[in-house]
Amino acid sequence: MEDLKKYIDENKDRFLNELFELIRIPSISSLAENKPDMLRMAEALKNSLLKAGADKAVVMPTDGNPVAYAEKIIDAKLPTILVYGHYDVMPVDPINLWSTPPFEPEIRDGKIYARGADDDKGQGFMHVKAFEYMVKSGNLPCNVKFMFEGEEEIGSPSLGKFCDLNKEMLKADVILVSDTGMIAQDIPSITTGLRGLAYWQIEVTGPCRDLHSGIFGGAVANPINVLAKMIAKTIDENGHITIPGFYDDVLELSTEERTLMAKAPYNEENYKKALEVNELCGETGYSTIERTGTRPSFDLCGIWGGYTGEGAKTVLPSKAYAKISTRLVPNQNHEKIAKLVETYYLSIAPKSVKVKIESLHGGQAYVCPIDLPAYKAAELAIEKTFGKKPVPTRSGGSIPIISTFESKLGIKSLLLGFGLESDAIHSPNENYPVFNFLKGIETIPYFYKYFSEMMK
Repeated sequence: MEDLKKYIDENKDRFLNELFELIRIPSISSLAENKPDMLRMAEALKNSLLKAGADKAVVMPTDGNPVAYAEKIIDAKLPTILVYGHYDVMPVDPINLWSTPPFEPEIRDGKIYARGADDDKGQGFMHVKAFEYMVKSGNLPCNVKFMFEGEEEIGSPSLGKFCDLNKEMLKADVILVSDTGMIAQDIPSITTGLRGLAYWQIEVTGPCRDLHSGIFGGAVANPINVLAKMIAKTIDENGHITIPGFYDDVLELSTEERTLMAKAPYNEENYKKALEVNELCGETGYSTIERTGTRPSFDLCGIWGGYTGEGAKTVLPSKAYAKISTRLVPNQNHEKIAKLVETYYLSIAPKSVKVKIESLHGGQAYVCPIDLPAYKAAELAIEKTFGKKPVPTRSGGSIPIISTFESKLGIKSLLLGFGLESDAIHSPNENYPVFNFLKGIETIPYFYKYFSEMMK
């Protein structure tokens, strides 16, 4: 593959322009108003895969948003890689914090700024362009299949059934995923684990209508006050989650594992400076790396109720709402945790209010053993293109469908991500360094090469 770098250099402007066309489609899966954009995005990916050299590319319906599927089978006896990515993106609010329009990509200081630049259009499109190179140069060493879904940001509710219905079509030796990150451009890493996820919406109802806070205040329970107290009781002064049974299935790290994790590069002052915070917090007795990668967490993602407009309105609201998520670790079951959380909040709610808890989505944690051929191949590929061996690391994030792939398809996933912590995914001004985008395109063909050699 002596011409790989030359091919990327000669075509990088085209690669970026093609990516920008995909980014301009506002494929926000959580908003009903963007439903037509989901089909438009799937069709655009189908066309991109056909142009890149796929023998077959189709848009397939699901119970929710469609899947863009493609394949190139060169020899049934050869290994098969299934590339997974998602084309849906997070909402852009608060829009006023964006420096440029979120769906008008712009390159500043060597970074692509736009919603989906990293998560996951930029990272997913690397695979399309790497595939294009391998086909055109005659360097595709194995079979390849692509599956891009449109519901990852809302928990992939339709993809499990899609996998059940298409097991034969999706047969592969490994699932290759670029929806994670690396420590730094000069410290490449491979994600070996993901935390699981459980997510709820809580509704607290007090009086049957909004009331005058002067006439009724002090006599009728305020749902916002009650909800705030309930949430405050969920984490104690040591950062420990107080829900009974929450930690029952958590596997503690061995001393050896903690020692190995502690060797990962980490500068707490730089970490705080990048986030503009004066102090970090979390579960007592664990490092920041352990807290975000190997320990469960509990977070209030949104809270609302009453009057939030300009000026004052003396109202005692009828209802209050919150969206809550927990990140879970291997051996914790998200369905079990969902029941524990519901039982806990119903038990601590005063009789002065009614509480309704709705589970929105969840998924299991995932661990990729570092002795897998796919991991070894990725290790060699990164060492080839970055000039140094990657560090194995666990991510605090979640990709719920990864554990589903293992349970339904019986296939392990390799998490070969090129994003950075500074890419601000899910936040205003999401970005993705052009360097990482192009380096991903360079690295992926080497993964194919080394994996195919190992599987012979």
